[in-house]
Amino acid sequence: MSCNGCRVLRKGCSEECALRHCIEWIDNPQAQANATVFVAKFFGRGGLMSFISSVPKSQGPSLFRSLLFEAVGRTVNPVSGAVGLLWTGNWHVCQKAVMTVLRRGTVEPRPESDNASECGSFRPPVDDHVSSRPKPLKRKRADLDLCLAYQRADTPPEESETTTLESGSGNNCRFHDGGEPKLLRLFV
Repeated sequence: MSCNGCRVLRKGCSEECALRHCIEWIDNPQAQANATVFVAKFFGRGGLMSFISSVPKSQGPSLFRSLLFEAVGRTVNPVSGAVGLLWTGNWHVCQKAVMTVLRRGTVEPRPESDNASECGSFRPPVDDHVSSRPKPLKRKRADLDLCLAYQRADTPPEESETTTLESGSGNNCRFHDGGEPKLLRLFV
């Protein structure tokens, strides 16, 4: 039997369905379908399935929840998203919007978040023990070693889902520690 997520995406489903275990934390079958449609509309069906398949199965529910909150947060607050709502103390707005999505309601942007980012009003905390005059910051030139001066190898075809660094591609980029490139483990 097809899971509620695959049913609304009109996608084939099996016992090893990657999406099924991601939405089990949502109690109501209709709410599972509503959440799946909302996230798939925001990130795209292929993007959603790519995200889910790139993490271990045990982290699937957390990933789906995170994608749902970010999609809802970006809908409510297009500039700063869920992080902006959390930053400004409006997390309850994001939670309420998620509940609205689960009930198949309509979520719209907040009028006050249309114009500018809330982060523009950020001021660092004031420490009373420090003199009232701020010390000038010394800026250092950062060598990020992004290897931007070298030509890239041939562009992979659009169907490719992974990007690789080929050692024989003429890339003269050297790493600081002389070792191999490091893979960022973003969803671990």
